[in-house]
Formats: sequence, structure tokens, C-alpha cells
Amino acid sequence: MSLLSNIQNIFKIPELKNRVLFTLGLLAVYRIGAHIPTPGINGEALSKFLVEKGGAMMGFFDMFSGGALSRVTIFALGIMPYISASIIFQLLTVVIPALGKLAKEGEAGRKKITRYTRYATVVIAAIQSFGIAVGLEGMSGGEFIQNPGWSFRLLTMITLTSGTAFLMWLGEQITERGIGNGISLIIFAGIVAQFPNAVVSTLQLVKANELALFFVIFLTVLMIAVVGAIIFIERGQRKIPVQYAKRVVGKKVFGGQSTHLPLKVNTSGVIPPIFASSIIMFPATVAGFIAIPWVQSIAKQLSPGTAIYSMLYVGLIFFFSYFYTAVVFNPVDISENLQKNGGFIPGIRPGQKTSEYIYRVLSRLTFVGAVYLAIVCVMPELMISQFNVPFYFGGTSLLISVGVALDTVSQIESHLITRSYEGFLKKGRLKGRRG
Repeated sequence: MSLLSNIQNIFKIPELKNRVLFTLGLLAVYRIGAHIPTPGINGEALSKFLVEKGGAMMGFFDMFSGGALSRVTIFALGIMPYISASIIFQLLTVVIPALGKLAKEGEAGRKKITRYTRYATVVIAAIQSFGIAVGLEGMSGGEFIQNPGWSFRLLTMITLTSGTAFLMWLGEQITERGIGNGISLIIFAGIVAQFPNAVVSTLQLVKANELALFFVIFLTVLMIAVVGAIIFIERGQRKIPVQYAKRVVGKKVFGGQSTHLPLKVNTSGVIPPIFASSIIMFPATVAGFIAIPWVQSIAKQLSPGTAIYSMLYVGLIFFFSYFYTAVVFNPVDISENLQKNGGFIPGIRPGQKTSEYIYRVLSRLTFVGAVYLAIVCVMPELMISQFNVPFYFGGTSLLISVGVALDTVSQIESHLITRSYEGFLKKGRLKGRRG
């Protein structure tokens, strides 16, 4: 069965067709909004200034907003305030016992934390947008602002905060009524939307003999190799064998089956690079617009490709890899659930020994996953910064794009297979990060 036939199968299932079309429609709304300018700002002149002044860091930050930041549109803040709020509350669930209990209360607890995250998103977006308004008034004598003053500040704050809140709502609607994770797809759409322009600008440089054709071919081959490595690792699993003891209930015999506990090599997915980027990017970008020599020096050192940036980035990737894995997987809970259901790992005693064994395996997998994330995210960025490639499409953006694509295709695959249609792969189901 050809790929075209598989795509046609999507539209043979009414529910799946509606979900796919709904997702595409909301992503189209996002891309339209990313071109609506913020009132009271000379967007064209400011965009040129930001691109020249911000450099690589601005390009990196602009990647997550789909180009909306450099154009200062209504979606200039993008979805990053929501990600920052999510980081804060995931950290607080470990520090504050009350939030930790909420996280363990199932769906009701998660809904409360989600509601708190929304409130925090609005607060963070309001603070950031007000700071942007004040900063724009102070830049270059206010030549980018038509009518500076409190009316402009409040209007900018309300516009940008509303834009972020609307994006947050779009992401939740896609997750609930569409296909894939809404927040991830919004980031994915912003990254992919810039790729055609990057390709065109690169070809123009090749025609003008400003960039060697061989170097472009090398970058293309490198990109394909990185994509292949990402797919290979993201689908990798460590299967821990699990045996269930036989139980006799009345005249029936239950259990006695052999199965496995699948643990992903990269358990945390694209979360560590996104979290690490959001922590490094914003303060470094703000510092780049402060006309103080030592602050400018710090901003330069925190730009992609520098040693300090790379060390901080790698360190944060490792931290969030272990942290997110610890939040998502609790070896003690897994061990208790296995024991309650009569399951055990061959050669390992049930209870504490089982939890220790799972923790040891999980720690090793997390280390391998963190090393993989660090290599994929940092190495291409170092090469791009050293060779001065004219567009920013490094390891982080590739990782996010491929990871989100795998998750989305995995969900579509599930819908096709459960309705007796053959999926995109003829042999078995395509497994995303959620397996």
C-alpha cells in the first residue's frame, strides 16, 4: 500500500478526518495571527533593528515564535510564557507538598494544576509584555513607537498577553479536539514555517557566490543524518521482562503470562531542550538591548556557539532530563503496582529490590538520553555558529520537529489500526515517544 493510499485512509474515518482538519485549521489561524502587527509600533523598522541587534540569540528565540518576535506581532511572546509557567509548577510540585498531593490525585488534581499554570502564564506574559513596551520606548530614542506613554504600554501589554493566552487556548483545543499535542504542534508550526524562507535565502547566497555549494550539500547531508539518528533513538526502548504468577479464583486461573515493561531511551523527549532554551534565551536577549559594556559582554557570551552557552545548555539539558524523568516515572509506584497484580521481574525480589533495579536501569537510560540530547542540540549549533550559516535550523529545532512529527503520526497510526486500516508502516505500529 502506497503512502498516498495511507493518507487517503485518514479521510475515510470521519472522526480522524475531523480531528486532522480541525488541527490544520487552528494552526492556520496561528500562522495568520503571527503576521498581525501590534498596534502603535513601526514593525518594519523595528524588525530590521532587532535582527541586526539581536544576532544569533534573537534568531534562536524568534524560532520558537515562528518569526512573530522579530516582527513584533500580536503573537510576539509565542507560547514560551506557558512553558515557563509549566517549568515553575513542575518544580513546585517537588518543593511544595500540597502541590505534590494535587499531582497525585489523578485527573482532578491535574486540572487544578493546569488552571494554576494558566493564571501564571497570564502573569508572566503581562510582565514580559510590559517590559517589552518599556524597552521599545527606550530604544533608539523611541523612533519605533508612534505615540509613547502609558497608553502605549498598557495597549502593548494587553495585546501581547492576549496573544499568548489565545495561543494557550489554541494549544488546549488542539490537544482535546484535534490530533497531537497542541502546544508542541504550535512550536513545530513556527519552526517549519521559517524553513522555506531559509532555503530560498541560502540558494540566493549560493547564486551570489557568497556560500559554497559543497558546504550547503554537506549541511543537507548532516541534517538528514541527524534526523535519522533522532528517529532511531526516539523509537529505542529498554524492555524489562515481567512475569505474572498464576492465581486461582474459584474455578478460573488468572495470570501466568510473560510481558515486558517498556522504558524509552529518551524518556523526557523534547522537554529538556525546550525548558533549557526558555531559561537561557530570555535573559540573554534582554541583556543584548542594554547599552552597558559588561552587560553586552554577558549577552555575547550567552549567544549560541559560545563555550559558556554550550556548558549552560548541556548542564540544563542533563538537569531537566533527570528531573522530568523523576516526575513522570516513580520506580516505587511501578514496583508496588507490579506486586499488587502478582507481577515480578525474573531474578529480582518484589518490593524494594524491584524498585531499586528499575531505578538503576532508568538512571542509565536517562544518562544515555541526556547525552544524546546534548549532542543533537549543541553540536550542530556549534558548527552553524562557527561556519556562519545564514539561517538558524540547528539540532534543537530538528529534534523538536522530528519528535513532534513522530508523536502526531503515532496518534494517527493508532486511529487507523484500531479501525482495521493499515498504518503508515506495513510491519507494526509506528511508536512515538509515548510508545
